[in-house]
Amino acid sequence: MTAMVILNPYSARWKAQKRKPELEAALKVAGIAYELVETQGPGDGVTQAEAAARQGYSPIVAAGGDGAIGEVVNGLYRARPEGTLGPLGLMPLGTANDLVHNLGLPLDLVEAARAIAGGKTRRIDLGKANEWVFDNNSAVGLEPVVSVYNIQMVWLRGVLRYLVAALRAIGDRPQWSMRLEWDGGGYEGPVTLVSVGNCPVTGGLFRMAPAADPADGKLTFVYGYAPTRRKMLGLLPRTISGDFVNDPAIHQHHTTRLKIEMTPTSPFQVDGEVRSRSISQVTYEVLPARLDVFVP
Repeated sequence: MTAMVILNPYSARWKAQKRKPELEAALKVAGIAYELVETQGPGDGVTQAEAAARQGYSPIVAAGGDGAIGEVVNGLYRARPEGTLGPLGLMPLGTANDLVHNLGLPLDLVEAARAIAGGKTRRIDLGKANEWVFDNNSAVGLEPVVSVYNIQMVWLRGVLRYLVAALRAIGDRPQWSMRLEWDGGGYEGPVTLVSVGNCPVTGGLFRMAPAADPADGKLTFVYGYAPTRRKMLGLLPRTISGDFVNDPAIHQHHTTRLKIEMTPTSPFQVDGEVRSRSISQVTYEVLPARLDVFVP
């Protein structure tokens, strides 16, 4: 069968476009028959993936970063809201490549193409945040504030950009009043961040949901309140190891559903992409065992 490769040329600040010949060479070496389309802007990956799935292309391959993969997954979900999605191939061309790292997949394009050609898959859960499906992570509060700054800082690259964005967000000392409801539990009060993970690592470096497992049928979320910049700065380096969840101010839980109401409104990110700059309510739910991903 013919694969549909959906390339986001903007991934890694247009580096993906420059690596297109390398991408195609890797697919050819692996013996994969394919057609390739380039997305034309935000959201086009959803449209292209939905169309490809409805037209019967298999497999569908996401070539880009985590945002590009997220759009392809949403397109597959829109084409088939019930049942298992995929198989999905991943050709990592992003900055952080979080999902690839979390699943232990190859970063080398030749090896990634060989994994697709090999036909072996792993089935993972997905999360759903309001109308958006995600494979890795979603958040409200401080984390998407960091994402907003990250988008703005075009003069920096890689992990350094995430760290500087985090420092700028902490400087704002944002806080919210939130009401959280989850399986068998709840909380109402001041909150600095809520991070919801299908996988543990986001931003290429930060273990924001260190106990998350993409195949356990649950989402893992972390919430906490840091009242001062000093407290936030103290927690920041501990997010790299995930040890921050051992701080008394931080709480980690597993759930199949999480409802959040917040005042004031917050930015909202899904798989590293800011989907709203101002949201007051979000409902998360797990979609267990919903996506097949090619693995070595």
